[in-house]
Amino acid sequence: MRGRLTDVMARRMIAPAWRKLSGRVQWRLARLRHPTFLVYAGGIVRDDEGRILLLRHRLWPPYRAWGLPGGYVNAGERLEDGVAREVREETSLKVAVADRPLRVASGFRFRVEAYYEAEVTGGRLDLDPAEILEARWFPVDDLPAAMSPRLRTLITTLP
Repeated sequence: MRGRLTDVMARRMIAPAWRKLSGRVQWRLARLRHPTFLVYAGGIVRDDEGRILLLRHRLWPPYRAWGLPGGYVNAGERLEDGVAREVREETSLKVAVADRPLRVASGFRFRVEAYYEAEVTGGRLDLDPAEILEARWFPVDDLPAAMSPRLRTLITTLP
């Protein structure tokens, strides 16, 4: 518990500085940790009413703070396992992840993104305050304004 509190405090102190950095500088710093390219895996988690779980991220700029649960996949980790791990780390929810991605996005300079459907199988929503400020279920036709246009298009064009 003490380690988690220290981590939360460190991220709260770093978050304002991180947000002030340009996207280019943020990517260069991320590449120090990931020397070749980054693979992002996101979870499209829906409730019984078809609403999408979105998280307001502490480290993302305010104009696009809302996004899907997800993150970078570790070396040797299956994409599906990365989605399950990230959802669990950010929300404490356990999910079953589909075998195939719904979307794969490429063409970014240093990143590939894969998005998977995920079904909640257990746990209780308990956010990681070091990364996540808020979580809410949104109807697809009423997404928050503060999200990237690319992600909005992804969500609104899902089957």
